[in-house]
Amino acid sequence: MMTGGDDLAALHEQVALASSAAISASDLDLAFQLQVAEAIQASLRLPNAAASSSSSQAAPVLPVPESSSDAAYAFAVQAADLARAEQDRRDAEACRAAQDRAAASARIAAHDALFARDLAAIPEEQWAHDGDYFERPVDSSPRPLFRVFSKGMPSRDVVGPRDRDPSIAVLAVAVCRTQGGVVLRIQKPVERFVDGRMIVEVMALMEGLDAALGLGIRSVTVVTGYRPLYNHMLGIWRPSGKKLADMMNQVLSVRMKFDQCEVSLVEPNQVSYVVKLATDSLTVQIAKALAANVSKEKRENCAICLEDTDITKIHAVEGCTHRFCFSCMKEHVKVKLLNGTLPACPQEGCTTKLSVEGSRVFLSPRLLEIMVQRMREGQIPPSQKIYCPYPKCSALMSLGEVIHPMQESSSRYTAADAATLRKCVKCRGSFCLSCKVPWHDGMSCYEYKMRYPHARPEDAKLQNLARRRLWRQCVKCKHMIELAEGCYHMICVCGYEFCYTCGKEWKNKKASCFCPLWDERNIIREEDDDDYEEDDDGLYY
Repeated sequence: MMTGGDDLAALHEQVALASSAAISASDLDLAFQLQVAEAIQASLRLPNAAASSSSSQAAPVLPVPESSSDAAYAFAVQAADLARAEQDRRDAEACRAAQDRAAASARIAAHDALFARDLAAIPEEQWAHDGDYFERPVDSSPRPLFRVFSKGMPSRDVVGPRDRDPSIAVLAVAVCRTQGGVVLRIQKPVERFVDGRMIVEVMALMEGLDAALGLGIRSVTVVTGYRPLYNHMLGIWRPSGKKLADMMNQVLSVRMKFDQCEVSLVEPNQVSYVVKLATDSLTVQIAKALAANVSKEKRENCAICLEDTDITKIHAVEGCTHRFCFSCMKEHVKVKLLNGTLPACPQEGCTTKLSVEGSRVFLSPRLLEIMVQRMREGQIPPSQKIYCPYPKCSALMSLGEVIHPMQESSSRYTAADAATLRKCVKCRGSFCLSCKVPWHDGMSCYEYKMRYPHARPEDAKLQNLARRRLWRQCVKCKHMIELAEGCYHMICVCGYEFCYTCGKEWKNKKASCFCPLWDERNIIREEDDDDYEEDDDGLYY
């Protein structure tokens, strides 16, 4: 049995012989036409010569040369040449017909050899199911002048079992002349590819056919080494899924745009060029994908702003390990501090408190100072908080921390002063624990309050301003509170809840009064930032 290469070589030789015979026959036809033209011209010259001799009666009679025998000889020679030319023409036609028959026989023999090889390669189970429908019609039309090689290759075919699959694929196409020579080469990546090999093979074929049409080629041979694609193209197999069926319909639709489009199944080594194109391109794309993944792994998505941030700018909350970017953490802590509460983890439902040490990495020094103050305030119960009454100090202390002057050995105070006399732990200034003013030496607390209803002039101004602005003072910690916006349900920094309108306490998240819950003017208002200046931390003053 002849191999596929021998059959193709024999076919090319027969075609070459047929072409030579056609050229020889064309030359004989031209020679025959020239000889016929010469014979016609010679026959036209003889009557003219006879007429001229009969009309010239006055001329002297000359001896008649033997021109008639020469003419007859010439006619005989020309007739013989014409007969030979005609025979040569008939011989050329017979030779051309014989060459056509030989080429057809060689083509049929090659077809039979390929067909027999395909039949031998069909598995028994497939033959039992599709054997009766397997066919390869003999096409006597001229062979296409261009071949389209295509190869689709997913990354899963080349990455190792323990390597990370970047889920990409490449489409490789080579449009070549039949005699050799690449006309067009395509290497195209496909990102986020999760389908199978058949899908990517069909995508590569579609890319190749579109490229051939774009070059104006109307006669091609599709060459593939992938049998499933070959069987689907010939209709031997039917697509198993909707996506594959739709893609095959597109391929067949594009195929109809060609004047001639054959499909050829070859050995894998005959498509090595396009396979190398696909392999080289896939290696480059995998390297790029892995590099991009490594770069992406160094970034993390913040659950608050949903932005990808460098992992060096991500803060993990101590105690719960929830992770957020520095910018969102800083904004969250700033809002909580300005509201007078201790910041906790931003994660919904998480109650882990933030620490000062853990927050140093994303907070400015000023916000850290405020946070330390808020944490200090949060650690002392409202009933135990004491602020130094000296304006230049104002240190926060607890009742257990303040200094008792009577405990000092050099104390000059009397036993009557022991009940209310205390000293600041920071400035060492003496003050009255009951009146919360600098120590009133020589006066009892009752005498001092009678003489000075307002301990300091600033207190009188504050009380007057509070009455005009309708501010409220917390009955528990004595903080002055102003409603800037929102509803009338107030929560003091000490945790006490009350109604801003009447001052009555809220119990169990419910009002104990019948005052309106809000005023629309406090809910909806226009922004007016003209009276405030903002610093680098977003704090207004």
